[in-house]
Amino acid sequence: MADHPPSAAVLERCTIQPPPHAAELTLPLVHFDIKWLHFHAVHRLIFFDLRCSKSHFLQSILPQFKQSLIQTLSHFLPLAGKIVRPLNSGRRPYSRFAAGDSVSLTVAESDLDFAELTGNHPRAADDFYACVPRLPPAERTSDNDVVLPVLALQMTLFPDHGVCLGFTNHHAIGDASSVVRFIKAWATVSKHGGDAKLIGENPQLLPSFDRAAVADPDGLDSYYWNLMKQSRAVESPPVSFPLNKHRATFVLTADDVQRLKHHVQFKSSRPELRATSFTVACAFVWVCLARAEEAAADDDETEYLCFAADCRGRLQPPLPAAYFGNCLALVKVETAHGVLRGGGGVAAAATSIAEAIEKTVNNEKGILEGAEEWPKEFGKMIGKRLFGVAGSPRFDLYDVDYGWGRPRKFESPSIDSDTSMSLCKSRDFEGGLEIGLSRPIQVLDAFAAVFYQSLKNL
Repeated sequence: MADHPPSAAVLERCTIQPPPHAAELTLPLVHFDIKWLHFHAVHRLIFFDLRCSKSHFLQSILPQFKQSLIQTLSHFLPLAGKIVRPLNSGRRPYSRFAAGDSVSLTVAESDLDFAELTGNHPRAADDFYACVPRLPPAERTSDNDVVLPVLALQMTLFPDHGVCLGFTNHHAIGDASSVVRFIKAWATVSKHGGDAKLIGENPQLLPSFDRAAVADPDGLDSYYWNLMKQSRAVESPPVSFPLNKHRATFVLTADDVQRLKHHVQFKSSRPELRATSFTVACAFVWVCLARAEEAAADDDETEYLCFAADCRGRLQPPLPAAYFGNCLALVKVETAHGVLRGGGGVAAAATSIAEAIEKTVNNEKGILEGAEEWPKEFGKMIGKRLFGVAGSPRFDLYDVDYGWGRPRKFESPSIDSDTSMSLCKSRDFEGGLEIGLSRPIQVLDAFAAVFYQSLKNL
């Protein structure tokens, strides 16, 4: 199979450095970061309607875009730096920004159909990689360390139709909370003419790099690093093409979510558990997938659902919401395939999810109780019937405005690499949710039939 994606015509490749006065910054990778060292890169695509010519784009929009990026990076230096992974020493990995470090930016032009890419219907997954930037390769230093770039950007023009901003980041540098904060800060600076003072004046945008505040119960930093350094891999394998998948977006309106909540509360064996929008949406999609896959598994085969929960406000002492880095607990849910396919599948799935959240997130002993067992637990699920969730309704990328108005569409190509779904707020329905799936077209078609029929039957 080909190891390269469909391409757009490259107009420029360049590197963007923070302002020259930026001071060197070194941050240790803590246990929250270390466990993501070998995870695949995270991709985000944000499409905007922008009806401009190529000449106007290159002469007016692009220079302003670059300048706003320079100013924003002055507040987010780790994204311009690198992760240093020691190979033959007792040192732990760390993030370092030094003078001369930069972010790679690709400027490209595509003749793909902008309206097609930004629809909700099934679209060939390969096509989106014309807009996905690649992280530069890892490099070996004279100290026998490996340095890993952490962020790559791409701006793809669809002349007279729109633009796509592509973000690829190494997961170990930061979770969605951190990366979305950067995206929103950059948008604010871009919209207001490159004024980086807006970040410093807005606590909702300014990051916090205080690693001293991160608790390390039971020496998790050393424990996770000892596990990770046994692997010879320093980079995740590249995506292999063709993917043989299609991407589709499914929308739950606020009314759909409320009906799901009422259904779960009425049918659940534990109605006292809170039925949140996240819980019922994940349960509903999980059940629809199980019912769409005829004879995919025996009724007693175990189904797993995994997702991450933000720890920032749940640690002792808590970390600020602005904490930059990773701060996630891993939540595992399991049930039987036959339970999901049964008549009470949605309520049973939602109950299992709520119980797993109660056990991990609201644990009386703390959210990190049992964290030393997480790698082993999740390793056992490789090759099993595993479903994941990427994203959260907490992060609204549809309110990002670079000066071109609200985005037309958000896509998460990261889910092409596994069996996860993407989840975010709906663009068009207040209180609604968007669910992204990447599957072979036969699976998507079967899922769509079950999804819409199940909504009618609620």
